[in-house]
Order: sequence, then structure tokens, then C-alpha cells
Amino acid sequence: MSQNLDVVVFGSCIVDFISYVPRLPRVGETLHGTKFITGFGGKGANQCVAAARLGSRTAIIGKLGNDPWGSNYRKALESEGVNVDHVKIVEGESTGIAQINVADNGDNQIVIVVGANNSLLPADVGASADLLTRAKILVCQLETPLAGTLEALRSFTGTSIMNAAPAVENVPHDLLRLCSIFCVNETEAALITGMPVETVIQAKGALLKLRDMGCNTVVITLGDKGAIFAPKDDAKVVHVNPCKVDKVVDTTCIAAANKVAALSVQKPGTQTSFPRFSETELGQDLSSNPCEWEYI
Repeated sequence: MSQNLDVVVFGSCIVDFISYVPRLPRVGETLHGTKFITGFGGKGANQCVAAARLGSRTAIIGKLGNDPWGSNYRKALESEGVNVDHVKIVEGESTGIAQINVADNGDNQIVIVVGANNSLLPADVGASADLLTRAKILVCQLETPLAGTLEALRSFTGTSIMNAAPAVENVPHDLLRLCSIFCVNETEAALITGMPVETVIQAKGALLKLRDMGCNTVVITLGDKGAIFAPKDDAKVVHVNPCKVDKVVDTTCIAAANKVAALSVQKPGTQTSFPRFSETELGQDLSSNPCEWEYI
């Protein structure tokens, strides 16, 4: 009998080529880096691995290229306990790649070439119906073609989360209304709403506009300012302050949960920085070190 799943991700698999530099280069400037590593990334696979490491039963629906990076990535996902039955190798396509520069202060620049990810289409939703019917939560992003993502949201009957990144202008109304939870960072919220999002109060205005645009529950992450959210049909907006850490190494992997994020940003890399459940305080008494919150 097929096992029920906690999380199914419909999304991207991208190999990271990461250069560590003293600072981010200016336009036209060449800098000497200090270290180069490769790793497995892509917003979809990142979310899937993060959930798997925290104990969720996970699966991903995705596409990889017919190259050594693709076969190695599939094996890496399997080693994390992710169901890869619907991770397909696409003939004639390269695996998606990301060139990432990470500065000493944790800032980063990212350029992606999505490759085989462009082959994740509506037909793949129907072909993966067995996974979708066994899952509690569906997670989507915008690194794969929009048509497939919309079909996945339309077909799913559980709780769906749209991490609308990388952000696009003129977001289709269906993308906003079909997901149970719409999650963006401050830059993405500003692009989608056309409003400045530099302070917590400005973020509240953007959140309310997203609700007016058709969203249900909305989460806006704000980096060192924490995050704000408002459940569907609730007039109150909640601001959750970040859990402070001594040193930020890499801000690429900020997660929705502040305590998990506080662990993640203290390690280099993307998936390699994600904590396992045993490394977190989840499931323990967190009252001694709570993340503060307030209504705004």
C-alpha cells in the first residue's frame, strides 16, 4: 500500500555553483573569490529537503537534465528520504543551474538558468495524481512554468502554499486565490503590489493589498525584521520578531519558521545548511527562548 505523505513539492531542482567573495562585485568588476563549492538547490527541492530533514514524509514532482548533475541530484534527494518517483530525466535538456555569489557579510547574488525545469508542465500534474491525493500539503514556487503550477494548485484539495519567488509583475489572479497560503519576502511583495516594503508598517499595507487582490492567508518575510502574517478572513496582522543569532553566514536559506531559520543562516550553503529535527528545539519546551510577536 502506498504511504501517505505530509508534503509534496511541485517545483524546481537546480544545482548551485557557489563562489564566496569578500563583497559582491560592482557592475563590470572582477573580484578574486575565496572559495568555490557546488551544491544542490532550487527553491522547490530546497523546500522538500528542509521538510524531510524536519521529519516530514516528502515527495517532489520535478525535472532534471540528462547529464551527470541530473543523475547525481536524484540520488541526493533519495539519500535525504525524499520520494523521487516523479522526478523525471529530460532527454536533450541540461539540469538547471544557479551561479551564486556569497559575500562575507552574508549578502548574495543569484543568476539561474532553469534548463529541464522548463519541462514541468500541466501534464505532469495528471501523471502525479497518486502523489497529490496522498499528501496533506502542496508547496509550489515560480521557478517552473506557470501553467503547470496553476494546474497543480487547481488539482490539489489539501492545504497549498505558494512561495511566489522569483516574483513576477502582473501575477495571475488564479495564482493568488487558489493557494491556501501565499508567502513572499519584502522584495517580492513590493514588486507584486507596487508598494514600498521597507518597514514593518509598509509590509502590513502590502499584506492587506495582497488580501484585496484575492489572497487567502498571507505571509511576508522581512529578513532581520522577522515576518508578518494574517490568516484568511482575520483583520489582525501579526508581526513575529526574528530569533537573534550571533553570526549570519548565508541568508540564502531563510525558512518560514524563525527558529529553523536561525539555525540555517549560521551554516554555509543551501540544502547543506538545513537542520535536522534532532538539531532543533522543535518538540521541546520553547518558552525559555520564544520568538516575540505582536499585533500591528
